[in-house]
Amino acid sequence: MPQLDLARYFDHAAATPMRPEAFAVMAPYCMEYFGNPGSIHPFGFQAKEALDVARASIAKTIGAHGKELIFTASGTESNNLAILGGARRMRRLGKGNHVIASAVEHPAVRETCRALAAEGFRVTYVPVDENGRIIPEKLYEAISPDTVLVSVMHANNVVGTIQPIAEIGAFLRGKNILFHSDAVQSYGKIEVDAVRMQVDLLTINAHKLGGPKGVAALYVRKGVRIDPILHGGGQERGMRSATPNVAGIVAFAKAAELAAAELSQERARLAKLRTRLIRRLTSTIPGCKLNGPGADDPDAAQVLPTHVNIGIDRIEGQALMLELERLGFATSSGSACSASGSEPSYVLLAMGRTREAALESLRITMGRTTTEKSIDELAAAVEQAANKWRSAASLPLLR
Repeated sequence: MPQLDLARYFDHAAATPMRPEAFAVMAPYCMEYFGNPGSIHPFGFQAKEALDVARASIAKTIGAHGKELIFTASGTESNNLAILGGARRMRRLGKGNHVIASAVEHPAVRETCRALAAEGFRVTYVPVDENGRIIPEKLYEAISPDTVLVSVMHANNVVGTIQPIAEIGAFLRGKNILFHSDAVQSYGKIEVDAVRMQVDLLTINAHKLGGPKGVAALYVRKGVRIDPILHGGGQERGMRSATPNVAGIVAFAKAAELAAAELSQERARLAKLRTRLIRRLTSTIPGCKLNGPGADDPDAAQVLPTHVNIGIDRIEGQALMLELERLGFATSSGSACSASGSEPSYVLLAMGRTREAALESLRITMGRTTTEKSIDELAAAVEQAANKWRSAASLPLLR
């Protein structure tokens, strides 16, 4: 396969390149320290010790205790475990059958809520404003005596908008309603503190911050119980039966540790790059507009420093993405977990965009490999690609 230029990789929201340090600590647990942590012999004890150390290390990065962390195989599984396990347990205990989620949740939450609806649960989706931020008052109004669970993502995967999780958590605390937040996109990019956010359940994973794919975790606040969705040997305090992926979890811990140590510096660096890219695109490409909080307005502090979502009038985002791919750049027209790129983003539709505007969406997401040079090269490539499509459609050129 040809060698790819990581500086031209602008799809960090989908997956990040694995950090060499994480790979280095992972390798021995694939070959040398291969024991099952559930086995009662030295090989198992060795694996169990590594698992315990990694659990405590990852939990520390979200202000939690190791015993509050349940390891899973993906963010999707963690979301399913939180929502299905939490809602089903609450209904089984006679608490109710009403679930609330925001209108812009990731498919891993959205589809799980649909599965609950098929089981007889009542599901309410709370609207967002033009920047993709949930309207807390609408959420509070939606709560009823039979509400058992609320799920609101920490930061949106399409436009990067950060939600007021701590405010919602404070409102829900003491109301006997489980509060879950999907922090897959925010973890490792901005501060994620489960205690300060006042959540009962929190989803994080490894491959968005330089760890391996196939490893994630669910924070379950002390005292909170959920029903398992996998049944077997009773691992992970009976909430997730399966042999833990020790090698992946050890690598997850190393990547999380490094991301936490670099968080403030990297967030500031990426925020500057985000502003640079937005100014370049919107100033040189007529008809280019930003979806989500801007670069200079006060709301910019409420958006991930990694995300830029744009639309260019009368140019489909997928067509633009494919032309950028031909030029050597990796971008996205939406969530990598969505079934089809030919449908408009439901996130942008929920933000009030028209179907046509939603189809014009291009998602650009940055990470450790992004530089000023690569930002400038991407901006020039977007302008070149846009001009090509305008020419093909007999539209006025940008210059």
